[in-house]
Amino acid sequence: MKPMDIEIETEEIQLDQFLKWAGVLPSGGEVKLLLADGLIMRNGEKESARRRKLHDGDVIEIVDMGAWRVKVKN
Repeated sequence: MKPMDIEIETEEIQLDQFLKWAGVLPSGGEVKLLLADGLIMRNGEKESARRRKLHDGDVIEIVDMGAWRVKVKN
C-alpha cells in the first residue's frame, strides 16, 4: 500500500498527535486501543508507544485502514 504524505510544520510529532492531525483517528484513546491490539506499524514494525516521536520519512500503517508518511514542510 502506497502511503499518503501528511505535511507537518515541526521537526517531529508524536504518533497520537500525527494520527489526529492527519484526520485518521479522532482521539488518543483510539490510538491506544489500536496499539494494544498490535494494529499500528511504524516503518514496517509493530509500534507500542502512542507518544513515539515521528520524524520526516517515517511511515505509519494501520491494518485495514491505510498508510501515511510524515513529511516536514520546508
